[in-house]
Amino acid sequence: MPPLTADVRRQGQDLLDFIDASPSPWHAAQTAGQRLLAGGFVRLEEGERWQLSAGGRYFVVRGGASLIAFVIGNVSMAEAGLRMVGAHTDSPGLRLKPQAAHDRDGVRRLGVEVYGGPILASFADRDLSLAGRVNVRVAAGFDSRLLRFEQPLLRLPNLAIHMNREVNETGLKFNKQSELPLLLGMAGGLPDADEAFRRLLGDALQVDAADVLNWELNVFDTQKGCFWGADQEFIADSQLDNLASCHAGLTALLAVANAVTEVAATCLCALFDHEEVGSESAAGAGGSFVSDVIQRIAVSTGLDEEARRCALARSFFISADMAHAWHPNFPAAYEPGHRVLVNQGPVIKSNANQRYSTGADTAARFIGLCERAGVPYQQYVHRTDLGCGSTIGPIVAARLGVASVDVGAPMWAMHSLRESAGALDHDYITKVLKASFES
Repeated sequence: MPPLTADVRRQGQDLLDFIDASPSPWHAAQTAGQRLLAGGFVRLEEGERWQLSAGGRYFVVRGGASLIAFVIGNVSMAEAGLRMVGAHTDSPGLRLKPQAAHDRDGVRRLGVEVYGGPILASFADRDLSLAGRVNVRVAAGFDSRLLRFEQPLLRLPNLAIHMNREVNETGLKFNKQSELPLLLGMAGGLPDADEAFRRLLGDALQVDAADVLNWELNVFDTQKGCFWGADQEFIADSQLDNLASCHAGLTALLAVANAVTEVAATCLCALFDHEEVGSESAAGAGGSFVSDVIQRIAVSTGLDEEARRCALARSFFISADMAHAWHPNFPAAYEPGHRVLVNQGPVIKSNANQRYSTGADTAARFIGLCERAGVPYQQYVHRTDLGCGSTIGPIVAARLGVASVDVGAPMWAMHSLRESAGALDHDYITKVLKASFES
């Protein structure tokens, strides 16, 4: 493995800072938007008319947690097509219920729902807190405000081994209804649990508890991301799946937008919410968001429907989502001929049943981009006797009818509350995504 340069380490730290600033998908969209504004991008609103110009930099947010940023190329979209990268802002975990707070046997707890497919055991004995958005009453109706509790607020204590003697043989398991509520504090007295929780939210937002209408809050780990390993060649943090890909796509787009040379093809980076639960929502990859944006770009740049279809036929979409790195302690979990190694380059993910969007032609195109960027690559398929996950790749490819490939940086402990990956791989995939935008 080549040594980690100062630039690689800076980029790795920037990724950790991006994740630590984004403890919920709504915060992730806000963090991305702030970086785009600092990079000279203009925020558009879906409810207003768009006036776009060649070389212009723009972004738009839907649902608070999905964002699409794009740079208008200097060559007609009908001739050059689009170069697109997609990732997702959400991660599997725990979400608060609408009536979350309740008291039991002298302890105040918060009820949660399981969002997506997290490794629940990884939430035990961690310093947890809450982040997301809260709707508060205002004169005009309601206002949605982001909220993050910096301090540890919650905990999911393990049951002592003295009451769970088989835990090391049978594994740590939680009943999702009765054993996942999170400890918040001691109960008893006034106010009751719900009123006390609303006061907690209201105080944090500097509003009256009675004006707290509802919330979408997820549980996050307050421990910051870090480098680790003998040579500090690895990184660890929450939400590497898939904020690492969001960061790589944004970094690549900003680099292209700020380059000295003009952008030829129109470049687009789409960050979707709700991937972990199927993407079928107005703000998800299964909705109309990306097709609506492309249609509005076409109209604003003077393309008719025939020209728009030509543009899509000449487009290329990279679905960037993290990949499973080979774990040396569990070799039987992997396809023997496709052992993906950390810090050995981005992974091309294939599945004969189209759980990934990769085809031989799109894989070859991505290999060419890796070679152009001077980046190594790897190829992965899941064990045939194990169910394979999926991504936004097949969804977007089907909705738009565009050539697509599924790729990602390799990582360990996917869907754990604290995941690990390689610092060098993040640099590699950022470089190849930049090469795609430039192609």
